[in-house]
Amino acid sequence: MQRSFSRATIRRRPSFGGGKAYPRRKFGGASIDVSRFIHKAVISEESDVFVPEHSFTDFDISDALKRNIVAKGYKTPTPIQDKAIIHILRGADLVGVANTGTGKTAAFLVPLIDKVLRDTRENILIVVPTRELAIQIDQELKGFARGMKIFSVCCVGGASIGRQISELRYHNNFIIGTPGRLKDLIERKFIVLSKFNTIVLDEADRMLDMGFIADMRFLMAGMPAKRHTLFFSATVSREINGLIQQFLNSPITISVKTGDTPKNVDQDIVKIQRGETKIDILHNLLTKPDFRKVLIFGRTKHGVEKLSKILAERGFKVESIHGNKNQSGRQRALGLFKDSRIQVLIATDVAARGLDIANVSHVINFDIPATYDDYVHRIGRTGRGDKKGMALTFVEN
Repeated sequence: MQRSFSRATIRRRPSFGGGKAYPRRKFGGASIDVSRFIHKAVISEESDVFVPEHSFTDFDISDALKRNIVAKGYKTPTPIQDKAIIHILRGADLVGVANTGTGKTAAFLVPLIDKVLRDTRENILIVVPTRELAIQIDQELKGFARGMKIFSVCCVGGASIGRQISELRYHNNFIIGTPGRLKDLIERKFIVLSKFNTIVLDEADRMLDMGFIADMRFLMAGMPAKRHTLFFSATVSREINGLIQQFLNSPITISVKTGDTPKNVDQDIVKIQRGETKIDILHNLLTKPDFRKVLIFGRTKHGVEKLSKILAERGFKVESIHGNKNQSGRQRALGLFKDSRIQVLIATDVAARGLDIANVSHVINFDIPATYDDYVHRIGRTGRGDKKGMALTFVEN
């Protein structure tokens, strides 16, 4: 990827002593050294090439499922799929620790679909932090289970609860949802937790960050004591370790985390000089040919919406997603961006976790994230798989 930024705009971390120290930025009580936003992508012919121990045909799963895996374009398992699927198939509780974009959705969907094929009475609950991730997992599930008469319902806030209640009247092998909406439906007795013997807690660290700990405990308390629990997280803090000890029984732990940030994402800062404005710098970047599909993160719902309107007035094809937008509006914006019918999507951190959007050329942090973990997940939207991406963070004096 060619760089076309002026030397005055981009500031790189010195490679030896005596260089200028970068200031820390504080937001929401967090302090982040902005030098952590600078990192050269590491892609070379000498890089280790992952050789999986299994192929999808090796796994003891149904032939129909194998055919659907091939039809979806899956060739060889990723590290998390290679190591996790075999343990999930034999019914072990599992903790999966992996960077974003490593294929962990398929790592649990493939063996769980096979589990349902072996016993159609099986009921599985998948709990995730955001509406977008729930919908994405439901779409992935439908692709893997095509033609198998396996049914699912997606239960998220911001969408009609009446329609969800109507769908819950039928037997669904999979219920996928966010903690708040699931709790609401359980309390109304439309979901009976005692009927579920398998639960997946995906992006558990994000659910903890978003304040869902009480809801997670509520869900787990209603499950049968003898259950199959799968727990996925990008980070493992002391609090996460505590949840693992509470929720899982002698789990297998698989970690394929390769570092804080993806190796194939070029990371840099854009220094806003005196007399310059962030919006003008952003405008100039977006006119460059390399900036084909750009995801921009802002800190507040109001700020994201305002920036979206300004860029639209300047002639850019742009949409926004944030908490004040209804679910259909958010899905419409995501669909346009995924299909490359717009150049720019501007979002709050609602889009920082789990979303798999192909060929995002750049992530731009228009506002510095509240925590470094948020930064890691934001930039994980680019450079996915074996693609190279670029992340830029705006830094003001």
